[in-house]
Amino acid sequence: MLWNSIQIQLDKQKITVYRLSKMTGIPMNTLYSYKNDGKEPPFKNMCKIADALDVSLDVFRERRRSNDEDH
Repeated sequence: MLWNSIQIQLDKQKITVYRLSKMTGIPMNTLYSYKNDGKEPPFKNMCKIADALDVSLDVFRERRRSNDEDH
């Protein structure tokens, strides 16, 4: 699940979902739907999240690839 990769970055940087919402302009309800319901963020929102966390989109893609290979 893509949210796991986001959560790892949030934990590393000690950022809450609330703060991520403020940093990205993505409503908290939307972020929680990614987290709790497993919804995939659209590319536009992934770019906002990556920019807010100051990481490359590749960080999320690489983790996802390794998770896909595990299954």
